Amino acid sequence: MNYNDVFTLSLESRTGTLADNVSKSNALLKCLQEKGNIRTISGGSKILEELEYGEGDLTWYSGYESITYTPKQLFTAAEYSLKLCAVPVAVSGEDMLKNAGHEQIMNLLEKRIENACKTMCNKMSAAIYSDGTGSNGKEIGGLALLVADAPETGTVGGINRATAGNEFWRNKSLTPSATMTSSTILKNMDKLFMQLCRGHERPDLIVAGNDIYTTFEEALTPLQRFSDGKMADAGFVNLKYKNVDVIFDGGQGGHCADNKMYFLNTNYIYLRPHKERNMQVIGGERVSVNQDAMYKIIGWAGNMTMSNASMQGVLINPAETEQQGTE
Repeated sequence: MNYNDVFTLSLESRTGTLADNVSKSNALLKCLQEKGNIRTISGGSKILEELEYGEGDLTWYSGYESITYTPKQLFTAAEYSLKLCAVPVAVSGEDMLKNAGHEQIMNLLEKRIENACKTMCNKMSAAIYSDGTGSNGKEIGGLALLVADAPETGTVGGINRATAGNEFWRNKSLTPSATMTSSTILKNMDKLFMQLCRGHERPDLIVAGNDIYTTFEEALTPLQRFSDGKMADAGFVNLKYKNVDVIFDGGQGGHCADNKMYFLNTNYIYLRPHKERNMQVIGGERVSVNQDAMYKIIGWAGNMTMSNASMQGVLINPAETEQQGTE
C-alpha cells in the first residue's frame, strides 16, 4: 500500500467540503453563504470593495431656469490585504509502523484529518470576531475591526476613519451609561436599531455573546419568544427581535464577546477567499530532510471585507459597578 497516496486522497476528499463546513459552523458565515456573499477572488495583491458614498446634485427649478451640475466624487474603494493561514497534517514513520495494516492506517489518517478540519473550522470561527492584530497583524480583520467599538478611530480597508470627510466609513456604536438589565436592554436595542435603518434597509442579523444574550432573553415574555426554525435546525440558538434573528454565539467554542451584540446588515459584509486557496491542499509532495514523516497542508487565503460601514452597529454592555454588583 502506498501510504502517501492514501494520505493525499483522504485529505483531498475532505477538503472538498471543508469550506462548506466552516460556513455551517458559524451563524454569520452561514448567512453570508446563503446570500452569496462568500465571493472568491482570482488574484491581485489587494481585495477591493467599491464604495458608493456621495450624492449627486438635485435642482428645484421652474420654467427655463438653469439646471446646474457640479462634478463630484461619488465612489471610492476599500482595499483589504490578502491574509493566509494553514493547518498542517503530519504522520510520522513511527506512527505508520505502529499502525501497520490498511484499516489501522486509514483510521490514523482519518483522525488526523478530522482534527485538522476541526482546527480550521474553530480558528476561522474565532477569526471573524478578531480585530486583525492577531499573529502580528497576519490574521483577518473580523467584526472587532469592521464594526469597531470606537468607530471614529483606526483604519479599515485603507480608509482612515478619523479623517474629516470619512464619516461615511464609521459604523454605529452604543454603550449605555449604566449596565443594561432585562428592563433596559430593549430600549437600547431600539435606539441602535433605528440608527441603522435606511428606507427599506435594516439589520438582518444580530449576533450576541453570553451575558448580553441572557439579558435579552430575560427581557422577553413567553409570548414574545419567537425563533427561526431554519437557524435552529442548523444548530444555532436564536430568538427574534423585530423579525431579525438574534443568534447566540458564545458558550463553549463561541467567540462573540460576552458583553457585545452586533447589529449587522449582511448585504454589505463578505468573506473573500482566493479560489486557489479556499480550504485546499496546497503544495506538492512535502518531504522533510531530517524527519521521518509525511506532511500535507490545508491552506486558506483571503479576508473578511465590508462595503458599507454606516449600516453596521455594535451594542456594548458596560461592566457593572461595585455598587451594582453587590445589590
